[in-house]
Amino acid sequence: MTITQLKYVLSVAEYKNFTVAAEHSFVTQPTLSMQIQKLEDELGVKIFNRSKKPIELTEVGEKIVEQAKVIVDESNRILDIVHQQKGYIGGEFKLGIIPTIMPTLLPMFLQNFTKKYPKVKLIIEELTTEDIIRKLTDGHIDAGIAATPLENEAIKERPLYYEPFVGLIPQNHRLFNNKQITAEELEIEDILLLEGGHCFKDSVLNLCRNHKTDNNKRFQLESGSFDTLIKLSKEGLGMTLLPYLHTLDLNDIDKTHLREFRSPPPAREVSLIYHKSQLKMQLIEALQKTIDGVIRGAISFSDVKIISPIKK
Repeated sequence: MTITQLKYVLSVAEYKNFTVAAEHSFVTQPTLSMQIQKLEDELGVKIFNRSKKPIELTEVGEKIVEQAKVIVDESNRILDIVHQQKGYIGGEFKLGIIPTIMPTLLPMFLQNFTKKYPKVKLIIEELTTEDIIRKLTDGHIDAGIAATPLENEAIKERPLYYEPFVGLIPQNHRLFNNKQITAEELEIEDILLLEGGHCFKDSVLNLCRNHKTDNNKRFQLESGSFDTLIKLSKEGLGMTLLPYLHTLDLNDIDKTHLREFRSPPPAREVSLIYHKSQLKMQLIEALQKTIDGVIRGAISFSDVKIISPIKK
């Protein structure tokens, strides 16, 4: 039994296809199939039911895959242990960032990080919070940046900053003449929202959960883009709520439609998250230090009310 054979097993278990698994493992399909067959012969069991389409794990195969994940994961960490001992900051680091944070935060720290740590190969994916947690658990990424708290015992959270919500209010709206707004004044049916799957939407729903609703709303719309919500709001179709960093790049005319909340403003906690078994701590600390250095001048709010992204 070899680590390579176990990696091939995990790849087939993930893709449920020998050809696709071979492509992702950078070997030929006959080579991958032969190594898995050798492992099955050595163990005296069948790991996969090849008669099924797509391929399925046998009952014992499911147990073997769970143990293989542990073994492969631990074997991959041997180099991490050596790097950590030497204080080496380099190698591949896979990072997932949620869509409502990536467009504003990534340009702020990416260039600084790559210049300061040229030996790090940073691989970045835009992922939902759910996908980040799944990929952290499966070992497919090393860390993520997401809204917290997540209330997941397997995930460690390092808060990076607290980002207040800001209202964008069209001129024909009842709250436009207010210098500041409060959560109690919001009507959830009057707010243009992101589509399902975005944790910022869940935070807004939690903020407005006990507030008034309007059952006579003319239309219902959800979008995957803050830019779309801003354009619709400017057309007078409703107000929307934005994360503070997203308001910094608005033009001067659009900024006249912004209204901050009375103190303490509702805010989201943005954290660097990683699996509790993660060993690339020198890289995580380097990333956190870089983000701390650039975010401090952009967000100076200290007294905020954290709104959870978790559905209640």
